Amino acid sequence: MEIELKLAMDARHAPRLRRHPLLAGVKPQRRRLQSIYFDTPDFALMQRTIAFRMRRVGYHWVQTLKAADDAVGAMSTRPEWEVAVAGSEPDFAVMPAEAMALLKGIDLSRLAPVFSTDIRRTTWQVEAAGCVAELALDLGEIEAGEARHAIAEVEIELDTGSPEGLLVLAGNLLDVLPLRIEPRSKAERGYLLCGALTPAPVAAIRPDIRRDQSATEAWKSVVNAALTQLVANVPGFLEHPEDTEYLHQLRIAVRRLRASVGLARSLGLNDPGWNQALSGIMDGLNPARDWDVFLHETLPALTSVLTTPPLAEATVERVQRAVLVAREVAQTLVASPVFTRLVLDVGASLHTGGGDDLAAGDWAASLLDKRWKKLRKLHAGLRHDDPAARHVARIAAKKLRYTADALSGIYGKAGKRFIRRLADLQDCLGRANDAVVALHLLEGIRQDSVELAFDSGRMAGVLAEWMAHGSTPCAEAWQNLAATEPFWR
Repeated sequence: MEIELKLAMDARHAPRLRRHPLLAGVKPQRRRLQSIYFDTPDFALMQRTIAFRMRRVGYHWVQTLKAADDAVGAMSTRPEWEVAVAGSEPDFAVMPAEAMALLKGIDLSRLAPVFSTDIRRTTWQVEAAGCVAELALDLGEIEAGEARHAIAEVEIELDTGSPEGLLVLAGNLLDVLPLRIEPRSKAERGYLLCGALTPAPVAAIRPDIRRDQSATEAWKSVVNAALTQLVANVPGFLEHPEDTEYLHQLRIAVRRLRASVGLARSLGLNDPGWNQALSGIMDGLNPARDWDVFLHETLPALTSVLTTPPLAEATVERVQRAVLVAREVAQTLVASPVFTRLVLDVGASLHTGGGDDLAAGDWAASLLDKRWKKLRKLHAGLRHDDPAARHVARIAAKKLRYTADALSGIYGKAGKRFIRRLADLQDCLGRANDAVVALHLLEGIRQDSVELAFDSGRMAGVLAEWMAHGSTPCAEAWQNLAATEPFWR
């Protein structure tokens, strides 16, 4: 079983790693690792989340099979089998039975090279925080035909001791090195490079929760699901920022983590130490998402109304420029040590104990009932044309939605209708809030020119009109939800 933590870095920072106090007095080992990854023409191994490689280490060849990994933030755990072989061709006769069981039904005679890696690895044996680990600096590249992908990363693999020690070691490195999150294995990046995988944003992941497990363990499942979604969307946002869905899913994951703080309080747990940092990350991502929504949703709707005269090209260009600036700020944040440390800290909190010993089913029913009553109370006297009151109701609906999504696994399909109608209400209140946000954004750029001030005034007028007449859909969405039986009762 391989337990490791992997973080990416810029190759130019390699000398700083070698000078790190953690490595002082530790003799490094240097090797060149040349690996060939095999699969069938229809990528049967990849479809089973299996990686199979032949690796040349000096004058010897090692055959390795890795199965699907179980990840907690930046740390992954996966079954792994390594066998020394005589040559560079696969030899399945020497593989253990449990490894071969994973390959059942695959025609192994069809295996052929699909991509390769050429890595210069420097390793140090380190001891800290109750564990002994191998710290590796990998520099090199992945090759698939003519395509190349550079590799510069730090891997910390557990030899003995507690897995939490890997998080402490990574935190020590982060004190002096700008490391960033890299959840993808070299195999996954190789499959992306050769076109076998298509990158895509990762939507919310439903936690695996049982009614009879402890509420604290259920809470950890909720946090881990949100953390997994957060980490999975990092590479796509950094490499494909023009796909706005990556940022959207990043923010959803952050919001779900923020919602988990309230869940922790309901169990008598202390606020996680990462709560404040999480709020800072959300504040840093919000402008980019707000400008994305304005450019891709609000502005086209305004353009279709404001036709005589049409909005000036300079106005549209100014909005596009604001989008790019906000996106670059968000990318810098996600690639920063602040974000990396947040991921490490959230992962570390999943290894702590304490909290209430309620059964998850009892906890879920009590919490959902409390949040449902609060939302009903807010809506009882809500004026849908009051932006401030509508904002408070939107936050309450959002908290109930995230709680219901996270805990609905206990109830099977019973919560499907309620959650769908709750989502309709949240979306309606969200669209109304988009108009308020758009007005705020326009205030920030209208002074840039006379032309922009003129167009901003026209757009603000339309937005105010939409806000004044947008109460009916929200009222209808609320009526539909109020008529739906709560699934946890």
